Amino acid sequence: MFASFLAAFFFALNATCASHSVKALGALRANFGRLVVACVFLGLFAHLVGHGFASASFNWFLLSGLIGMGLGDLGVYGALPFLGSRLTVLMTQCLAAPIAALGEWLWLGTKLTGQQVFWGSVILAGVAVALMPSKSSPPRVHVRPVGFLFGLLAAAGQGFGALVSRKGVTVAAAAGEHVANATFGLTAAYHRILAGVMFISVWFLVMRLLRRLPPPLRHTPEERRASRRWVLANALAGPVAGVGCYQWALATTPSGLVLPIAATTPLLSIPIAFWLEGDRPTRRSIVGAVIAVAGCIALTLNR
Repeated sequence: MFASFLAAFFFALNATCASHSVKALGALRANFGRLVVACVFLGLFAHLVGHGFASASFNWFLLSGLIGMGLGDLGVYGALPFLGSRLTVLMTQCLAAPIAALGEWLWLGTKLTGQQVFWGSVILAGVAVALMPSKSSPPRVHVRPVGFLFGLLAAAGQGFGALVSRKGVTVAAAAGEHVANATFGLTAAYHRILAGVMFISVWFLVMRLLRRLPPPLRHTPEERRASRRWVLANALAGPVAGVGCYQWALATTPSGLVLPIAATTPLLSIPIAFWLEGDRPTRRSIVGAVIAVAGCIALTLNR
């Protein structure tokens, strides 16, 4: 559970870094850059300290990365223009957890207790209270039905990606590997990120062949140096530390418990954004955060 909270924290920190790197480079180049940088860092760790490619679960984590960081991210970027950021995050986070929990029960036989399901639902309810658009705070885009299809793809990608990771953990454990440590989590993160780099490289090439790739933004030398720093921070906070802790959590805890805690990422972003950017939280976001934190405490006590 501790690894789940760490993952949510690093993902929240990553959100602020990502916003700066996207402004500097554009969404596609910023995402590609962070994955390449993360792949280098995690690859060095995995081959020097971890199992490298020798893990019995290597193919499972590659598949998990293709589903979660490939199709899942494709769904997120597809939903954003039609739903806006809050509805997209809301659909992704609040649907991924039940998808993963149901899939793990049907495929791997992992059952959650009634109390765990209840408190996990409380966490997701707090996230919904904080992020749900209202009349006073409507979506900043014209909401279209096709956006919900992309949102469902994003949620399914995240949920099934976590489910396949859990399968990889069982395969590695059956092969005698020690899975309940951060080294295994960081090695698994490397395998997932590697799949993400492969997916987005193909996507990058397709966009370039179709001449749909936006031209690079022009910057001064100082702006280029700043953009490289934000890409580095984005890579270290999200794909390296965040995904590493996320995989560590999935190695020891059912996905139906990990994903509700990971869903608090947008709420943890609120104090970080206030601290770094002076973005004041709304009253409703604070209420939702309190509900979600109470659910996290209760879920931890019922572990």
